[in-house]
Amino acid sequence: MSASSNPFTVAGGVVLVTGAAMGMGRLYALRAAREGAAVVLLWDLDADGLARTAAEVAALGARAVTRVVDLADRRSIADAAAEARAEGPLALLVNNAGIVRGAYFWDHSPERDIALTMDVNALAPMYTTHAFLPDMMADAGRPRRILNVASAAGTVSNPRMSVYAASKWAVIGWSDSLRLELEQRGYRHLRVTTFCPSYISTGMFEGARGPLLTPLMTPEDAVGRAWRATAAGQPQLIAPAMARLGKVLRGILPVRAWDFVGGKVFGIYSTMDRFTGRAAGKAGSR
Repeated sequence: MSASSNPFTVAGGVVLVTGAAMGMGRLYALRAAREGAAVVLLWDLDADGLARTAAEVAALGARAVTRVVDLADRRSIADAAAEARAEGPLALLVNNAGIVRGAYFWDHSPERDIALTMDVNALAPMYTTHAFLPDMMADAGRPRRILNVASAAGTVSNPRMSVYAASKWAVIGWSDSLRLELEQRGYRHLRVTTFCPSYISTGMFEGARGPLLTPLMTPEDAVGRAWRATAAGQPQLIAPAMARLGKVLRGILPVRAWDFVGGKVFGIYSTMDRFTGRAAGKAGSR
């Protein structure tokens, strides 16, 4: 039986989670440990948070390997990946790390906001995946997965999210193109899932409110949905349902008609009006 016909599992395998010090990254790491991963690689810039996550992972029976990685620095990613590849091909790569800057575009600093957001949100998943992909492609002995965490903000425009939205649009385009390339070349054991959630109550979007009939998702709910979609090899998951509807309507309505529906009816264009983000000193990943 081929690897592509076997059910996906991380049991006995190696899992890498970026942004693992807190929020959803921590939950992905714990989920991997609960499901029997032998090694969980934890990357983040927050050394103290990594240590806490590692202790929880180890308590669940997996070996936790932490690495302080600056995901805005390609060399830092390359060095960490060279070390991590010694553990063997990844069963699962979770590109989870992300940051947000909620402001009008003209209030963004080119370096602190624009470059940093694009580096962490858009380029880091590409560099990280590129480092591990050859080994994952070559070893077809088991089903393997890549989960790229994008955002519903990458499917609809929104004021005060211009750079964040741009970074997530980039992730969606790259991630789904990678999926198609792997399928086209016959790598059936390796599947890519793009997760596009609406607002999640991790603190990253503190102060933001969900659009009409779209309450903030809990981190546990979001991780559970993403994990199931990834295990099933689902190409893309936009959640919750109203976020999927928004993408459909934006695609079929004229721009000004969508502005009225999205802005006035759904209230999407005002969801960031009261955004504050995490408290100072707690900026980080989802």
